[in-house]
Amino acid sequence: MKRDPIVIVVVAMVISLLLVFGVAKARHHSDPPDAGRMLKNQMAPDFALASLDGKTTIRLSDYRGKAVLLNFWATWCVPCKIEMPWFVELQNQYGAQGLQVVGVAMDDASPEDIAKFAKDMGVNYPIAVGKEAVGDAYGGVQFLPATFYIGRDGKVIDKVFGLKGKHEIQDDIKKALELRSAIVTAAPQLSAAPSGKAID
Repeated sequence: MKRDPIVIVVVAMVISLLLVFGVAKARHHSDPPDAGRMLKNQMAPDFALASLDGKTTIRLSDYRGKAVLLNFWATWCVPCKIEMPWFVELQNQYGAQGLQVVGVAMDDASPEDIAKFAKDMGVNYPIAVGKEAVGDAYGGVQFLPATFYIGRDGKVIDKVFGLKGKHEIQDDIKKALELRSAIVTAAPQLSAAPSGKAID
């Protein structure tokens, strides 16, 4: 019993070090990318990425008419592991109202390893294998996690670099769900992608 306080202190220190390591590894620049800020109120760049099983293609434009929480993450990212269970809960809570969480894995792990990680985390939403070109289209995702909230009309209404509280995430989801402006049927075009095609 005398050792209990020491054990608690050691555990707390280990957790703190893991959090610091995860944030430090996710950061490569001192400030969030300007391009990410410029996307607000603009059409979210479309993309076409392989699913984890490689059998289907995940396109952002397929979710037009839904509120999308687009989350760039990585298996090594400690803050990502904290918020993923919240995304699972929020997908269950708001899915019937039109929410679709979409994950984009931005690390060097194999699709098989990412799939195992997602299964262990109980992920209930689609995850695509990310590509640098897609990250660049969203302003460069030097900060992970990077989350974009996209309205039903396909426009970015908010973006967050780093970890955010569950209640704040929920508030952004509600804002995205409330936007019911006219749905744009044409996919957004990017100079980095061939005309009429999503980034892939």
